[in-house]
Amino acid sequence: MATATMTKTKIRPLGDRVLVKPLDAKEQIKGGIIIPDTAKEKPQEGEVVSCGKGKVAEDGKLVPMDVKTGDKILFGKYSGTEIKFDDGEYLIMHQDDILGVLDR
Repeated sequence: MATATMTKTKIRPLGDRVLVKPLDAKEQIKGGIIIPDTAKEKPQEGEVVSCGKGKVAEDGKLVPMDVKTGDKILFGKYSGTEIKFDDGEYLIMHQDDILGVLDR
């Protein structure tokens, strides 16, 4: 009898792209009103899971990334492309879509 072994596949973004795990927004209930999941806003905070090497400039030089794995970031509401991978939801976006890095 053959057994299958599950291995975790890794994603390495190319160029100036970043793989982001969106952080769940803290649920706030005001006045006892429960907001359904479909009416909640998309999270705009996330954690960088993986980064590409950087962008290649017109002169051929590599411009390194400003963010690194583990950084907590802010991004635009409709930024990136949503993907489902290894039972999780992620975003792949260009570094230009990142608004800032959170220092906590």
